[in-house]
Amino acid sequence: MKVFCLGGAGRIAREAVLDLVEHSDFEMITIGDFNEEVGQELVEELNDPRVSFVKVNVKNHDETVEKMRGYDVVMDGTTITLNGLSTACIAEAGCHGINLNGFGAEDEYAEVFKKNNRTAVPGFGMTPGVTQMMAMHAANQLDEVESVRVSHGSFRPIAFSKSITETTTYEYDPDLPGRVVFENGEFLQVPPFARPRTIQLPEPYGETVQYIIPHSETRTLSQALKDKGVQLIEVRGTWPKQNMELVRGLYNYGILKNPQINVNGSEVGLMDIIGEYLLQSKEGQETELYGYSLHVEVIGSKNGEKQRHVLYHTHPASDGSVKGWEGLRAYTRNVGIPMAVATELLAKGEVKDTGVLIPEDAFDPQPIFDALEKRGIYVHEEIVTGEKVEENDAAAQVQ
Repeated sequence: MKVFCLGGAGRIAREAVLDLVEHSDFEMITIGDFNEEVGQELVEELNDPRVSFVKVNVKNHDETVEKMRGYDVVMDGTTITLNGLSTACIAEAGCHGINLNGFGAEDEYAEVFKKNNRTAVPGFGMTPGVTQMMAMHAANQLDEVESVRVSHGSFRPIAFSKSITETTTYEYDPDLPGRVVFENGEFLQVPPFARPRTIQLPEPYGETVQYIIPHSETRTLSQALKDKGVQLIEVRGTWPKQNMELVRGLYNYGILKNPQINVNGSEVGLMDIIGEYLLQSKEGQETELYGYSLHVEVIGSKNGEKQRHVLYHTHPASDGSVKGWEGLRAYTRNVGIPMAVATELLAKGEVKDTGVLIPEDAFDPQPIFDALEKRGIYVHEEIVTGEKVEENDAAAQVQ
């Protein structure tokens, strides 16, 4: 098997590449990236005969397609704004494909993947990705599903890379049409910082207040659970407290709209300036607490009895007590490892349907959980029944 790791030299994608080197059966692992210097350094660091580097620019479609041809799967670590271009290349090259974001740019290539008897799975990291597996694990135990609330705490600096800065700007764009909840059969658009809710994450993260974010789980879970009668799907997230305070201030002042201002005779975006500052500043590159924390709540019924399933995950601490999980890597490994796990399952033919598939239709939860556990990432489940379901639901409301 051969895998092409597009954008593989990035801070998150390189963790997926490392996982493939350490755990997969791939015979050829090619890092394809625009940054040749960093890509070659990664090849030397990994020091594995299966690993090589090629320079690639997804904006050069024909050249990229030719470089991808012959690979079983492309593990796409490019940014949100490039996923349309990258998916077009993967589809034409006749490879399976998987990426981290899943914001919908991939859907238009479904027929090309089907024609080539290949599959693309958009959006498989921690969230989206593992979150859908957690929700489906709970839903599969229930006769009916009333509500699904997906939450996560992403504890990392606000601007440790350009792609993360881009994600921040994208997710809190005041006019973003994709920031929706699913309620009573409809998708309802909501503004940034909508529907605050208290979410209790495991230590060291603790109690957090989270807000609706524009992740693909809202759309994919509404599709996957339509036969279970689901009435409410909400997806929330939070970053470190200082990050949230900054983004809230930028939103309140209209800066997240990226207004054009005149600086010494040149028109520039105000948010672009702030993003560059954060990329070059200590404040943008560091945070007190590193890691990732998923929390998925599914309420429904089994044999006429109401049940509340809460799934959350834990991982090695960022304090240096576990080698390889120090500092920022406690965040980046959480995101990169699930993509690597899913990439190998896709290449091995574990996904039977072709076209563009949502994660819920592509994978069974348990093999994903089992593979993560081997890497020190554990999924936990708690089940409450009867009257306690309503009590716990009320306690999470934020006034």
